[in-house]
Amino acid sequence: MYFSNNIKLLRKRRGRTQDEMAHTLGMKRSTLSGYENKVAEPGIEALTAIAKYFGMAMDTLIKVDMSRLTESQLSELERGLDVYLTGGKIRILATTVNADNEENIELVPEKAKAGYTNGFADPEFISELPKFQLPFLSPGRKYRTFQLSGDSMLPIPDKAWVTGEYLADWKDIRSGGAYIVLTLDDGIVFKIVENNIEEQQIITLYSLNPFYEPFNVHVNEIREVWKFVHYICSEIPDPVLPEEDLLKTVVHLKQDMNRLKQKFKQ
Repeated sequence: MYFSNNIKLLRKRRGRTQDEMAHTLGMKRSTLSGYENKVAEPGIEALTAIAKYFGMAMDTLIKVDMSRLTESQLSELERGLDVYLTGGKIRILATTVNADNEENIELVPEKAKAGYTNGFADPEFISELPKFQLPFLSPGRKYRTFQLSGDSMLPIPDKAWVTGEYLADWKDIRSGGAYIVLTLDDGIVFKIVENNIEEQQIITLYSLNPFYEPFNVHVNEIREVWKFVHYICSEIPDPVLPEEDLLKTVVHLKQDMNRLKQKFKQ
C-alpha cells in the first residue's frame, strides 16, 4: 500500500502544510501526521474525505506508487484525469526520462510505426526509441514525435516529423484541431478531428488533402491521442496564392479547357 507516501507527496505538491490540510478536512494535525507516517490507518470516512480532497479515487491513493510517476503523469492525476473514478484500470503512459528526470521526446520513425501500434504500452519498446529534447516546449507536459507517410496532410509533406502533446482526456479534443491518433485498425494517423464522443462515441478524421474522404473512428478503437504542436521537414511548402491570383488561375484553366473542347469539336 502506498497511501501514506502518496498523500504526503500530493500535499507537498500543493504547497500545503499538515495544519492547513487537516483544517480543511476537519481533523487534527496529529491524526493526519499519523496517516503520513504510517502510525495510524484511516477509516473509510477519513479515506473518502482525503480522496475527495485530492480529487482522486481511493484505489489510486492506495494502489499506485506515485513516486514512480513522471511529472506529466502526476499532472494528469492532479487535473482529475483518474480513470479509476470511472471504474476502469489506471492507464499510465509508457515514457522515458533523462538523467535529470526530465521527460524525453521519443521519436517514432516510419520503420517503427508498425511496432508502435503493438508496443505503445510496453516500457521496454518505448525505451528503445530514439530520444531528444526541445527546450522551448512546456515542462511538465509529455511530447512525442512521429514521422508522417503519404500525402493526405499536404502541404505538410511526406516524411515530415510531427510533434504532439499527450492528451489523456479525449473529451478535451477540440473540433477543427490537428491530432495524431493511434487506432487499432489504421495505426498512427495525423488528421483534423471532429469530436463527436459525447453524442456518438466517435471522432471523425479529416485530411487536409481533399482527395481523401473523412472517416469515423469509435472510441473503443482509439489507443492514444496527441495534440499537434509543430512539424519539422526539409521541404519548403508550396506557396499559398493570394485570392486574386487564385481567381486568375481558375479563369485561365477554364479558358484552356474551352480551347481544348473547341479543338475536339473541330
